[in-house]
Amino acid sequence: MTKYIFVTGGVVSGLGKGITAASLGRLLKARGLKVAAQKLDPYINVDPGTMSPYQHGEVYVTEDGAETDLDLGHYERFIDEDLNKYSNLTTGKVYWNVLNKERRGEYLGSTVQVIPHITNEIKEFVYRVGKKTNADVVITEIGGTIGDIESQPFIEAVRQISLEVGRENSLFIHVTLVPYLKGSEEHKSKPTQHSVKELQGMGIHPNFIVLRCDEPLEESIFRKIALFCNVKPDCVIENITLPNLYEAPLMLEKSGFSEKVCRELGISVPEPDLEEWKEMVERMGRARSHCVEIGLVGKYVGLHDAYLSVAEALHHAGASHNVHVNIHWIDSEEIREENAAELLGGLDGIIVPGGFGTRGTAGMILAAKYARERDLPYFGICLGMQIAVIEYARDVAGIPDANSGEFDEQCKNKVIDFMPGQSEDIDKGGTLRLGAYPCVIRPGTTMERCYGKAEISERHRHRYEFNNDYREKLASCGLCLSGISPDGKLVETVELTDRPFYVGVQYHPEFKSRPNKPHPLFLGFVGAALAHVKG
Repeated sequence: MTKYIFVTGGVVSGLGKGITAASLGRLLKARGLKVAAQKLDPYINVDPGTMSPYQHGEVYVTEDGAETDLDLGHYERFIDEDLNKYSNLTTGKVYWNVLNKERRGEYLGSTVQVIPHITNEIKEFVYRVGKKTNADVVITEIGGTIGDIESQPFIEAVRQISLEVGRENSLFIHVTLVPYLKGSEEHKSKPTQHSVKELQGMGIHPNFIVLRCDEPLEESIFRKIALFCNVKPDCVIENITLPNLYEAPLMLEKSGFSEKVCRELGISVPEPDLEEWKEMVERMGRARSHCVEIGLVGKYVGLHDAYLSVAEALHHAGASHNVHVNIHWIDSEEIREENAAELLGGLDGIIVPGGFGTRGTAGMILAAKYARERDLPYFGICLGMQIAVIEYARDVAGIPDANSGEFDEQCKNKVIDFMPGQSEDIDKGGTLRLGAYPCVIRPGTTMERCYGKAEISERHRHRYEFNNDYREKLASCGLCLSGISPDGKLVETVELTDRPFYVGVQYHPEFKSRPNKPHPLFLGFVGAALAHVKG
């Protein structure tokens, strides 16, 4: 029978519930179990697709096109399993589904209530991911903090699941903060006690308490929390803040975390095989002989989580090349012709990631031009590819008013635009191209050199495309259309093949990079930046 693990958080938000859940997933997979992970988010948005990156961070896209919470990126990078649309559920989506069922008459005239209708919808979602993936263990993280009003239906739903499947098939992990008071030079357990009391008042008694702290805890803290929170003494686990988040599974396993979880769930499996993970962590922590300076030019650089997967993919590639990647977070709105050299000088590569809207795009275009004119490695992702096309059309192909229909609907030469059959009259939520699409690579290109294959599949999240009316014009001026959809209708990648690395891709390769399997394009980009360092 599928086992269910629920991860909750207390005291404050941002404690690393996602990293704890992802780490446990990695450890259980290393023991030979099939693991599925999901996140339940209490906010009322249907999905994070329309939320500001400044509030929510990046939107992570699954293979089947679900726009999800960034924690799912941690799950995929740690567990190395593709997640799906059943991996992220919000309050908005729950009520959307329930109200649609009510309108269709599926409740046969019943008064629709939080219990049982809302909780049943949540329970069905949790059960579905196990059935869909045939997982041995489903790890479900509940967003927010215990005590939040909006999370109560989710807590009640997982309480019911535990009752239905039996305590022997379910387990609760509560992640809390243990603050350190400098004045008295001691850690305090009282916030954890209050948080667990709140959780117990909702009918849930945690099996494990994971203590987030910045310094090692004294033994008395473990004994006190075990006693007052009614958990086994060896089920109070320390989770110290680490410089490298990929160390988390190894640190938690030093406390026998996965062994104890398997014991509590009655699972008999071999010891975890963590050799590959240990080698990866050692490689990432190794002293590097070189450093590459990468300029990440975007409009949301005020919150680094807005580009979390891009940053992680750069570090994955850097570790593989044994080079430190120093990311310069450059606000594209600040780049102007008179200061471009000052802001971009000294870089070994420029990456322009995805985004929506016209704000900051003038600075991105200047960054693409700066890289092209100086043979500096350039990597454009989604919007970054469209920026490269616009810049090339204006400054090389002689189309000075070239632009995107997204930035200027009235412009004459929209080299980026809706394709035939698309319409502007659509909701912002649920963009037109989401999820995995195939791409055929042109032989003899940088794309082929990086991937080493003729056809690939990558994840998309965008509404606008390369305008086919300008294919011939731009190609005749030297822009290589190096990746095309199998039906020949869509340009997926462009490049300047005669450069060390000047590539723009319409998709988001960062979503498929793993710490132990860096993405080939990020490897190629960081490798070109390293060559630039060495001259």
